[in-house]
Amino acid sequence: MRKAFLRHVRRFPWVTNVTLYGCLFAGGDFVHQWFSRREKMDWSQTRNVAVVAFSFHGNFNFFWMRFLERRFPGNSYRMVLRKLLLDQTTAAPLATSVFYTGVSFLEGKEDIMEDWREKFLNTYKTGLMFWPFMQFVNFALVPLYVRTTFTGCCAFIWATFLCFSRQSGDGTMHTGTNNLLYYNLTVFY
Repeated sequence: MRKAFLRHVRRFPWVTNVTLYGCLFAGGDFVHQWFSRREKMDWSQTRNVAVVAFSFHGNFNFFWMRFLERRFPGNSYRMVLRKLLLDQTTAAPLATSVFYTGVSFLEGKEDIMEDWREKFLNTYKTGLMFWPFMQFVNFALVPLYVRTTFTGCCAFIWATFLCFSRQSGDGTMHTGTNNLLYYNLTVFY
């Protein structure tokens, strides 16, 4: 099964990577809602997260990983650190901004920048505890043709946090709540 999957990824890299990334990101919202023990699942929220993930995050990551590899080829320590620095200073702020504003736009909020203004800086700083390690592994060990998928697996955890932060947090891991989601996310840090 693994060989068939990898053959499919090599044959259709863009479609496979973007689809998996989008599904994993939307799955993060589903897990957030499940851990939040909501009375009823808000499928429109999951849809909005999925639309942002499919239309921007998956595509952006697919082409971003290729750009970084072309600009800084190889997995030497020096090249990995260059990719990592560029990723954390360029892609991370952009992706976080698109998440907050994109989901707010799809929800029809009057001020789509509200969540971004309130949570961006805290979310970015929280991401600096998670993403550099994940992307270091990604750039150093993962073949280019599955890097977006690997990032999607990491983004599953990150999307769960983002959805939690958007609904009831302030963009940090320290929101003062003692729920199961908070506990599970701190295990990964």
